[in-house]
Amino acid sequence: MGVKGFVEGGIASIVAGCSTHPLDLIKVRMQLQGESHVPNPAVQTLRPALAFQTTTTTTSSAIHMPPPPARVGPVATGIKIFRTEGVAALFSGVSATVLRQTLYSTTRMGLYDILKQKWTDKETKTMPLSRKITAGLIAGGIGAAVGNPADVAMVRMQADGRLPVSQRRNYTSVVDAITRMTKQEGVTSLWRGSSLTVNRAMLVTASQLASYDQIKEMILENGLMKDGLGTHVAASFSAGFVAAVASNPVDVIKTRVMNMKVEAGQKPPYAGALDCAIKTVKAEGPMALYKGFIPTISRQGPFTVVLFVTLEQVRKLLKDF
Repeated sequence: MGVKGFVEGGIASIVAGCSTHPLDLIKVRMQLQGESHVPNPAVQTLRPALAFQTTTTTTSSAIHMPPPPARVGPVATGIKIFRTEGVAALFSGVSATVLRQTLYSTTRMGLYDILKQKWTDKETKTMPLSRKITAGLIAGGIGAAVGNPADVAMVRMQADGRLPVSQRRNYTSVVDAITRMTKQEGVTSLWRGSSLTVNRAMLVTASQLASYDQIKEMILENGLMKDGLGTHVAASFSAGFVAAVASNPVDVIKTRVMNMKVEAGQKPPYAGALDCAIKTVKAEGPMALYKGFIPTISRQGPFTVVLFVTLEQVRKLLKDF
């Protein structure tokens, strides 16, 4: 039964990941909006919060930062990618998505299923919400640690098109990305931002899987709907919304840390997750942590629906195995 849970979860996750990949790419591009306007420590030492308080002492040698471009919505971002990079660009990094879902989601779904079976009351056939959340936290954390290399590769491949041609990494596949990162930046680069990935995965898995099970149980217990497609869609979309709200701030920081370009002999743009969060909030305001929320929920909703609807169908197909 344990292996079966991994197989069912893996198939459903890969289908959901590939079908919503363009939405995930748009989300990543939006999360990186305005990042290039964060001062580079190698160019100046003033922090953004201080730079705007020195208007009375500004000299002719002061550095004048150009105003950030207007923020672009998900539809406009998608259209821009389509026009400037072509329709194929909407699927940039899809090979990394497949690998990520194979490693990360298969692990988290399988582990959650095992814990769910062990912690479910044998008599009532129910599991307390607290245990569902705990199972999600454990499964998500372990899954994220396993899948982090594919996650880093996916973020970089999705973000590559927004860079000037001369600065693009031009990875040809997830294998090429992981190989070049290992050679150029060391093996540890494959786990860059892993603490953020683990934190985000714990939040997403706990909120997504626990919410789905809890909402589905509530619908069935109250007789609102029968156990079928309607129940699965309603419970999964609600779970997707909860997961998006809980994880978006961590997701923004994770995307920026993973995407940062570290030049030899130069100080990295961010010293870590906390440093990235502080610089982002100071330069762009606290709501920057919810950048890309519309495409996040636009992606998280369909992803979660496809994930659980597919999962329920796969379970029916494999129920005799």
